[in-house]
Amino acid sequence: MKVLLTGSTGYIGRRLKQILLADENIDLRLFVRNKQSVSLKNSKKVEVIEGNTFDKESLEKALEGVHTAFYMIHSLNRKDYKNLDKISAQNFVDIAASCGVKRIIYLGGLGVENENTSEHLLSRLETGQVLSSNPKVQTIWVRAGVIIGSGSTSFEIIRNLTEKLPVMTTPKWVDTKAQPIAVSDVLNYLYESIYLKEEKNLTIDVGAEQLTYKEMMLKTAEALDLKRYIIPLPFLSITLSSYWLNLFTPVRFGVAKALIEGLRSEVIIQNDNAKKYFPNIKPISYLNAVKKAVEEIEKNQVISRWSDRFGKAWDKDHSKDLADAIFVDRKIEYYNNVSKENIYKSFISIGGKEGWFDYDFLWKIRGVIDKMIGGVGLKRGRRDQYNLRVGDSLDFWKVVDVQENKRLLLFAQMKLPGTAWLEFKVDDEKLIQSAYFYPRGVFGRLYWYALVPLHYFVFTNMIKSIVKKAKDKEN
Repeated sequence: MKVLLTGSTGYIGRRLKQILLADENIDLRLFVRNKQSVSLKNSKKVEVIEGNTFDKESLEKALEGVHTAFYMIHSLNRKDYKNLDKISAQNFVDIAASCGVKRIIYLGGLGVENENTSEHLLSRLETGQVLSSNPKVQTIWVRAGVIIGSGSTSFEIIRNLTEKLPVMTTPKWVDTKAQPIAVSDVLNYLYESIYLKEEKNLTIDVGAEQLTYKEMMLKTAEALDLKRYIIPLPFLSITLSSYWLNLFTPVRFGVAKALIEGLRSEVIIQNDNAKKYFPNIKPISYLNAVKKAVEEIEKNQVISRWSDRFGKAWDKDHSKDLADAIFVDRKIEYYNNVSKENIYKSFISIGGKEGWFDYDFLWKIRGVIDKMIGGVGLKRGRRDQYNLRVGDSLDFWKVVDVQENKRLLLFAQMKLPGTAWLEFKVDDEKLIQSAYFYPRGVFGRLYWYALVPLHYFVFTNMIKSIVKKAKDKEN
């Protein structure tokens, strides 16, 4: 069976890809914006087609000969995401029908349409309705609410708030009910949907026990062996709550606001189709889901994170951007009696828990400022402290190119009056470290000139520390 997976570099898609690869009965095809964003150990087992759902020619090529297609696409980080999601879904289902696709499997959100429904949830509901509108293609619409797993948005928010705030003053939405579910159970439902013997359209609501968000945070504290107190305050608005989440969790303000708006309405199961069609799947409890997520983090086994697909810097050729940069700060450090493999390992592990060498405090200050003005800050950290792949977040950077023992290119996602990149290149005798900046207007130029003195100390220390760290590995 030929199966198409979209969104294979996202949080759910990356994990689902591993499950599909393990099934010998499946001939897997991936549809991605950029082939460089796909990490595959055995590329011979997978066909990768480049394109997007707004390019009908590439979409037709991706869906040709496919039996089952997973639709795992959304445009939350775009201002006009609601309209774009409808166009994308319509293109997908129309071309799927013309190509003879038998089944579309879509992961949407729990909830019903009413006066409290957020724009984000409305968009997910509309997407499901569009995908289910063509009688020539069956659509299995799996609907999940709060997904709990290492690296998920919901879990990262709840865990960060619980760990950092012994006493939490929260809005009244903490009493809203939801039915959280472990990411492993969501993946089971999606995978089993491939082999479901049913020909009509289905909407399958999935979730474990009903809990309020207050109960979730208290159970998270229990899993982390912490004592926490929650004091609801009725006057905290959506905007104030969004700033609160932005400051204390890894998510940026825009994402936080979209999520907070969704917390006004209950996200609970509306049908019993999960039990009816998947009687063998028994969702684990919220407490066990949290414990499992924490264990994955502690053992450095996080497969994917919510921020994997945040931003589009790696969706295009970046060589022209670097060539167009107006300002370049380049440092070169020669090294002797050190292997380039250790030089590579040294700069590939910067940031995250290991920080940024002697001037780490300056990076932290910049991260706090970035958070305060609505940026991503440093709280995202890293998925893995010693390994990187294209699309990974690294504090307020995004990995756009990584070549083993050769190169690392990072794109700046902090708030800037321009565009910035940080590059490390290694050859047999020297390490080349380059900071590129393309300013936006006069303020962008003033920003760069104001930081030149700091850059001298920070970037000089960085390259010397990378080489020193590599030398220490040799000894």
